[in-house]
Amino acid sequence: MLRILDARTGEPVDAALARRGLVRVHARPPGSGVTSLRVLLVADVLMRALEIGGNPAWATLTSAPEPAEAGDRTDPARPDATWGEAGLRARAAELGIRPFEEHRDTEPGPAAARTIDVVAQGAEAAEGPRVEVAPVDAGQGSTIAPGDPTALRLALLARRRDLPLSLDAEALTEAADTLARWRAAVAGWAKRPSKPIPEDVRLRLRAAWEDDLDVPAVLDVLRSVETSGIPEGARFETYAHADRLLGLELTREIGSSL
Repeated sequence: MLRILDARTGEPVDAALARRGLVRVHARPPGSGVTSLRVLLVADVLMRALEIGGNPAWATLTSAPEPAEAGDRTDPARPDATWGEAGLRARAAELGIRPFEEHRDTEPGPAAARTIDVVAQGAEAAEGPRVEVAPVDAGQGSTIAPGDPTALRLALLARRRDLPLSLDAEALTEAADTLARWRAAVAGWAKRPSKPIPEDVRLRLRAAWEDDLDVPAVLDVLRSVETSGIPEGARFETYAHADRLLGLELTREIGSSL
């Protein structure tokens, strides 16, 4: 069962109170810059983990006020810029983050057994379990991923959510290279006979994402499988399975060379 560290109490809690019980994942981005994008991404991955575990998830969002000056949100290539809520949603969609319903705490909605707030570190939130996301420092570089915006998703996932992230051109290029290599490998493995995921690999993946949603540990499992002696058909199934959580479109290149 998925457990998360409640940043409000410092104690681990079950993400869902009961199997198949509805969980509301409520994102509270602090604005509309890159840190807010990371908040939405963590909420998206949390939803995916809940759904893999058999719990329906309801994604809601309380957006921060718009920037006071229009000039603050006109240049999405600047890492310290904000884009307004529409711009933030557009960037989130580019990263494969599913839409969030605008919803206030006082508004009626489906009766969720548990609400989990996903917030920036230090932000106030309602009572209940809280997942905090550390800030992103993009320096003076661009947050536009080279060629594929999914590379930005991988770069944001590569570090634990509770640790500050320095995001620069080198990190984005490394993420883009990793994606290209993995997608090409998956396309090649897909041509081999399918094999089941080895049980020890499956357990390592589950242990990683069910232990406080440790996405970097999931990525480490994929790196070890990439160069292992596991049959290629099993490597394909491993990557496809993990991508249900990661959302990196790792199977996108299958059949592209035909």
